[in-house]
Order: sequence, then structure tokens, then C-alpha cells
Amino acid sequence: MNPTLFKATAKSNLTLVVVFMFLMFMYLSIIISMFDPESADGTIATIEALPKELVSAMGLSEASTTLTSFIANFYYSFVAILFPMIFCIIVANRLVARHVDTGSMAYLLSTPNSRLTILTTQALYLVASVTALFGLTTIAGIAVSQAMFAGQLDIRGFLRLNLITTLIFYAISGICFFFSCLFDEVKHSLAFGAGIPVASFVLNMLAKVSGRYVWIRNFTLFTLLNPTQILAGGSSIAPAVIIPTGIALITYAGGAVLFNRRSLPL
Repeated sequence: MNPTLFKATAKSNLTLVVVFMFLMFMYLSIIISMFDPESADGTIATIEALPKELVSAMGLSEASTTLTSFIANFYYSFVAILFPMIFCIIVANRLVARHVDTGSMAYLLSTPNSRLTILTTQALYLVASVTALFGLTTIAGIAVSQAMFAGQLDIRGFLRLNLITTLIFYAISGICFFFSCLFDEVKHSLAFGAGIPVASFVLNMLAKVSGRYVWIRNFTLFTLLNPTQILAGGSSIAPAVIIPTGIALITYAGGAVLFNRRSLPL
């Protein structure tokens, strides 16, 4: 890893990180403030007033009687997927494909650093930024919950939920990074690096709409992010740990190896 390049990359993407972190924290805080331990029935009635298909697609069909399950169903079924996914698509594309497309990769490769060193630095930055995004949001979520509903948050379950969400986004960012390394032009990198995560997101929502489409859940990584199951814990969450970790290792390593071996139009 090259520390100078890491700092330069962090500086150029700082605004993006801050914006997405603010959006995630804002929505998490709003959802926590919506919890009313005295009128869970009112919340259920409000949800039932919404179109059934919309409620199912957003993963709100589960009854939420505790603060932890309320946050899990309202935040981790939609918001915690949408914003980090957009973040991974944008940043992964900026780290490699845009440098090749604009020709600025030639300046990076003219330094004494090898291709592998440059790619390793960019990959570590993407992993670190995803970790920071979820890590700081997790700390903020615990702080807001304790300030508004002291003692009502299952902190161990909340940490487990955030850990698995982070692992799933290591895999998503790895997919985006792989295609950023594979293509010379941004439009091609985005077609696959954004297309696959967005398609997975849409399929995940479609699979929740009706029992007729439940088979679609086998084709999307976001199926592993089952808040109710993760909060319950046990061996059933093992696939949600093993599969995204494996995908992340393969895609990050595969992207770096491919980029190291291929010819560049520089």
C-alpha cells in the first residue's frame, strides 16, 4: 500500500463520504425518533394503511414491538441498502475506471509504485470507507437510541446486524471494484458495476412483493440481509457471514490480478 496515494484518494472522496454518512445518520435518527413504545399498535395500523405490495417490497411486513426490531425492519430493509449501494458504485468507479478513462492512470503508473501497489491501495481505501460508513453510523445509532430510549436497544443484536450488513457491502463494493478494474471506459464499468447491484436491489424488492416471486430471492445477495433472522442469531446466519466474505475476497483479488495483467490504453 502507498500511504501518499491513500491520503490523496481519501481527500478526493471526503465530500462523498461525509454526504452519505450524513444521509444514513439522518434517516437512522428519524426512524429511531419515530418509535413509540407506548403505541406499537398505532405503528402497525399505520403500516396496514399503506398498499400491501409497497409494505412487502420495503420489508415492513414484520411486526415491530421493540426498538431493535423497529430499527431493523424500517432501516435495514431499505435505507441501509440503497445509500451504501449508490456510494459503492460511485466510489469504486472513481478509484480505477475513471483514472484509466481520463488518462490520469498514466501519471500514477509513472511513479515508482507497481500496478499491484496502486490497486491494493485503492482497494484498501474502498474497504476502509465502507467500514467507516457503517462503523460511525452504528456508533451514532447506539448513541441516539440510548439518548432517546435508554436501555431499550439490544446492543449486541444491533452490532451483529451492522457487522453482517458491512460484510454484504464488502461484497457489493468488491463487485463494483472488479468491473472498475476490468474495463477501460467508465460507461462499461458502470454498466456492470452498477447494473449488477441495482438489479440485485430490484430483485430483492420484487421477491418480497408476493409469494409467487419468492424464488427470485435466490438470485440476489441482499436476501442474506434478513434483519429478523440476524437479530435472532444462531447458526442460521452463518451463510450471511461466509458468502459475502468469500465474494469480497474473490472480487477484490480478481480485480487486482486482472488489472495487473491486462494492456491499458494509456
